[in-house]
Amino acid sequence: MRAIVLEEYGGPEVLTEKQVADPLPGPEEVLVDIAASAVNRADLLQRMGMYPGPPMEHEIPGMELAGTVAAVGERVTAWEAGDAVMGIVGGGAYAERAAVHERQLMAVPTVVGLPDSAGIPEVFITAYDALVLQGGLATGSWALVHAGASGVGTAAIQLARAVGARVAVTCSAGKVAACESLGADVAIDYGSEDFVEVTKAATGGAGVDVILDVVGGDYVARNIKAAAVGGRIIQVGVMGGGRAEVDVGSLLPKRVSITGTVLRGRPIEEKIAVTQRCAHDLLPLFDSGDLEPVIDRRMSLWDVAEAHELVASNATVGKVVLET
Repeated sequence: MRAIVLEEYGGPEVLTEKQVADPLPGPEEVLVDIAASAVNRADLLQRMGMYPGPPMEHEIPGMELAGTVAAVGERVTAWEAGDAVMGIVGGGAYAERAAVHERQLMAVPTVVGLPDSAGIPEVFITAYDALVLQGGLATGSWALVHAGASGVGTAAIQLARAVGARVAVTCSAGKVAACESLGADVAIDYGSEDFVEVTKAATGGAGVDVILDVVGGDYVARNIKAAAVGGRIIQVGVMGGGRAEVDVGSLLPKRVSITGTVLRGRPIEEKIAVTQRCAHDLLPLFDSGDLEPVIDRRMSLWDVAEAHELVASNATVGKVVLET
């Protein structure tokens, strides 16, 4: 099969098309003919040698996929050949085929279909796990989502609205309208506004209940100021840097908690559990139209270097889908 392989680390030019052997599904795995994958920030980090993927004969990036079941292992009961599926993987999605544990796959929503469903798994599972399962976001509460126009951000806005919460986001000036169109109650231009002041004003001085942060760096201390008493900060990325100076004493009177989380590094049992929870809770919301993947554009997988440059430029809103 054709695949995009990393034989060295560096800029987008190291993404190399190569012929490799088809994966062989294990007894509980499904062989998927991949219709599309999508670009995630983690892919850019992996390409640069900063976020290693799982051991594999050839290092193939790609953390989410959508496609059609080609074959199933002997113990597989959930799927059969021809089913349209989507899911997250530790790596290997930048290819024509992948072998995936049957319970890490979800049915493709009929109203979304292929290839756009490739833009669902990574960002919606990440956002739902962070905001709801770990953050406890519920009806009537407030969320603050940083990078509101990113893939995770666009998913988080919709999820907050779906659970009956209110949501503020940070974004660049050119993306304010896009975030508001998705349902953000407050869209904060981080270039000209202070998100602490704006969220305090929006919440009547109370602060926000759950913060989803992909930035880190100097946002960490400001997140604590923006949080409500008993607030929860879920750190899912460090685009702005992994080091921060924080007054730990400021956590105490507010009883604020900070939780770091990733998906790729979790045991497969945990990945299966969160996938199955999201399949149960979220798939009906795609069918009803309450949720939808936000696709900035569709590109060929074989133009992946250009796609990486585009995502790195921060010029996109939502996902860049890579069709095979």
